[in-house]
Amino acid sequence: MNYKLFTLIVFIMIFTSCGGGNTNNSGQSTTPVAIDNSPYAGGKMIYQKTCITCHQADGQGMQGTYPPLANSGYLLADKYRAIKQVLKGSMKKITVNGNDYQGVMTPQVLNDSDVAQVLNYVCHSFGNNGFIFTSAEIKSVRDTLK
Repeated sequence: MNYKLFTLIVFIMIFTSCGGGNTNNSGQSTTPVAIDNSPYAGGKMIYQKTCITCHQADGQGMQGTYPPLANSGYLLADKYRAIKQVLKGSMKKITVNGNDYQGVMTPQVLNDSDVAQVLNYVCHSFGNNGFIFTSAEIKSVRDTLK
């Protein structure tokens, strides 16, 4: 089980068993627990932990430094490059949607599944409708980069 999911479940169980949340007269909790069942929920959690500082919550990046992921022609143009960018990072200037960006993308220390999840999230969020990534594809690219 995913460690973060496990921790969240334990927290919810402790919180509700200790009287947290609203209860009705029967002692049953009436506070709904919001669970993200979207197909890219795992990738969203990884994005929020790993990518949000530079690329921002809305995927707009930081002008001149970190490129936008939102409606990004650069991101959606080359599947191999997108995977390589996450795995190896980059220090070169890039042009995204007509604007230049010079920020450093550090290599991300993520396993193949996490890379696939975060790329799936990014490529299907922020107005994007892009590629589908699998762990096997990430492993294949990772193997070519060794």
